[in-house]
Amino acid sequence: MNIYKKWFWPFLFPALALFIVVIILPFIMGVFNSFTAWRGIYYFNPETGSRAASAFDALVGFDNYRAAFRDERFLRALGYTVRYTLLAVVSINLVALCMALLVNRIATGAGLFRTTFFLPNMLGGLALGFIWQFIFQIIFTDILFGPQGAFHLEFMRYMTQDSVKALFALALLNTWQTAGYMMIIYIAGLNNIPKDFYEAASIDGASSWLTFRKITVPMLMPSFTVVFFMTLAGSFKLLDQNVALTDGEFNTRMLAMQILRTIKDTTPSDYGMAQAQAVIFFIIVAVITLTQVNITKKRELEM
Repeated sequence: MNIYKKWFWPFLFPALALFIVVIILPFIMGVFNSFTAWRGIYYFNPETGSRAASAFDALVGFDNYRAAFRDERFLRALGYTVRYTLLAVVSINLVALCMALLVNRIATGAGLFRTTFFLPNMLGGLALGFIWQFIFQIIFTDILFGPQGAFHLEFMRYMTQDSVKALFALALLNTWQTAGYMMIIYIAGLNNIPKDFYEAASIDGASSWLTFRKITVPMLMPSFTVVFFMTLAGSFKLLDQNVALTDGEFNTRMLAMQILRTIKDTTPSDYGMAQAQAVIFFIIVAVITLTQVNITKKRELEM
């Protein structure tokens, strides 16, 4: 034990120092810059209308935050992100749980199915977005659901050129990519449920649905906590897929892209307001995810 204590800090220090330099310090600087007229390469003094001598001369208080909440594009992106998150969290968890239940029942070849379902998670967001853009624009629009296609379904065409359809397109893409990863977490939770519970329920004559509702769901609450946290945070932070699939066109910008594009939408580039939007973004994600974890943790204790 003394050996572990002796080497604890020497091994921890490199990772801790890297975390402070890469995460903590830029975060603190970002919060500070959100209260300034920051132009990316210099600070602007609103009073003199010229470059500020120091960052403190460029302080504008909460003006960037007020401007962010008055920005129609930011509010639209916020609403669009919330709608997408609600849709994606439900779809990802349903598909992941169904796949976990199916794979868990397979006696032979379960490893092959787990690997196959997990593979889409290995693809990068941009590459995945361009692949699915081809699927939606060519396969869906012309081959499968076009006038000469196998099924003529107009609402399945041009999925990336309509804000409502793009919601489902993004949810489908993200579900296909991440459901396999979440499935692994659910499988780990299913394997931790004692088999005696199911045997006792079978002896008592409980139906499959009753067994699932009274045994599987309560015992899976720790897995639900982890998966809901990851899908909530991931859905709010979605960027690469949004850029590759729609590039924010047709009012499909999500919050991460809106922050990125604020720099191009303003002249001169208002990095201060973009940083204020990023801070608002961080607070929203933190509040929602911490609330979700708190609620599901209580459910774990109640169960």
